[in-house]
Amino acid sequence: MNAQQRNGLYLLSLIPGLVCIAGIWMGGWFCGANLLFSLIFLGILEWILPSNESNIHSSATATYPEFVLWLHVPLQMASIFVLLEGIFNETIVGWDIVLAALSTGVQAGTSAVVVAHEYIHRKNKLKKAMGLFLLFSAGNVYFYTAHLKIHHKWVGTEKDPASAKLNESLYAFFLRSVIGQIRDSYALEQKQGKALNPILSQIAGQIVWVLVLAGILGIGGVLAWLIHSLTAAFLLEYVNYIEHYGLNRENNERCTEMHSWDSNKLVSRFVLVDLSRHADHHYYASKPYHTLNAYSQGNKLPAGYAGLFFIAAIPPLWYKVIHPRISKV
Repeated sequence: MNAQQRNGLYLLSLIPGLVCIAGIWMGGWFCGANLLFSLIFLGILEWILPSNESNIHSSATATYPEFVLWLHVPLQMASIFVLLEGIFNETIVGWDIVLAALSTGVQAGTSAVVVAHEYIHRKNKLKKAMGLFLLFSAGNVYFYTAHLKIHHKWVGTEKDPASAKLNESLYAFFLRSVIGQIRDSYALEQKQGKALNPILSQIAGQIVWVLVLAGILGIGGVLAWLIHSLTAAFLLEYVNYIEHYGLNRENNERCTEMHSWDSNKLVSRFVLVDLSRHADHHYYASKPYHTLNAYSQGNKLPAGYAGLFFIAAIPPLWYKVIHPRISKV
């Protein structure tokens, strides 16, 4: 696979958003199309398709991968628009609103948050702003500070709430991680003495937005936004969970490729714009996604992020699958 072929495959990352938008537009049970596509179809496909561990180094091919990232911004805006427009015009009602909100939440968790993660690591102020916008559109108030200033510094240690402990279930981790990241981010920003705490400003922004939705769309719009935001947050924390589960690091130890779980499965690589090459991301956090490398000596997940979702959701099954691999680390 050359750089041009690889870049073309990154367009696959747009498909879940398109499925989400088309399903909500069609209405009825189609509102949940992205749930079936992203969590079930892609999950099955991930167990079938092979891995791709090729490392391609070419700075000349950066324009196209950057353009793919940019496409996710209008895609996210369109997915939110069709959800809210459907509620406003009553083309989706009742349980269809729940399905549409879940489907949009999956889109936010697999597109908006993933691309935001890429953007907030960039030095360019416009890209950082787009990252913050995408996080806001996913209802997230803590990831920017927690990820950049806490997770990357303390990953794998007791000081990082976003690192999953051995024998910790996904559900226990979700609560501990979200609460811990909000708490620690607030404390860190307060310590730095900023006049307006960024966490509080983001929370205030979400409250204002929810009040606007309540005034325009009523309780249905508010519930849809909350379901969408919770779904996106759960998928974000699921990713945090499997990326570092059971891998420990001393506070003064250099973070290496051995402190993250990697996957080079085709679905995770190209639908999630190489988020699954997580070891190299922590080794060199500023590297653009299309330049991340696979490490032959690193820790490998048995499948990709889509393929492990329902396994991680069943704690005894997750422990059975992953613990033998930890013993080999």
